[in-house]
Amino acid sequence: MARSIIICKSVHHQNTWKVAQAVADVLHAEVVEPEEFPAADLDEYELVGFGSGIYYGGFHPSLLNWIRSLPDAALVHRRAFVFSTSGLPLLWRFWHRPLTTELARKGFEVSGEFHCRGFDSWGPLGIFGGINRHHPNEKDLRHAAEFAREMLATGDREQVYRAAG
Repeated sequence: MARSIIICKSVHHQNTWKVAQAVADVLHAEVVEPEEFPAADLDEYELVGFGSGIYYGGFHPSLLNWIRSLPDAALVHRRAFVFSTSGLPLLWRFWHRPLTTELARKGFEVSGEFHCRGFDSWGPLGIFGGINRHHPNEKDLRHAAEFAREMLATGDREQVYRAAG
């Protein structure tokens, strides 16, 4: 099994952290925040997961800035996967594109992407109690674990895409 790490930023309701833990359990990976993980330590890992909630249509700035701080094409053939949660899941592939593009520019081979709904109480949604209050739920977390198992089974032969909920 490839040595794995998951770099995750989950701020408001810990939605994405729950998904990260479900994936980490399958991969036997540690979950860390970008601020607490030195880029130099990436050399120790063969598979790297990157995840956050979706904020204003994109990944958390601290995760993006961490990736942008890496030297270009320094991590050739290092496998990566991307995952996110959001209140409005319809555009997840669109929201993932800037991150996957940046990872490819840095030399990562993006082998998979996962998205599921997350409880969202931002702005006016909070007035009404938010949306997707019970997400990610057990079914979403099972889908995240299945995604991780598929990542292990396919290796770098094909990409794995999965949206839950």
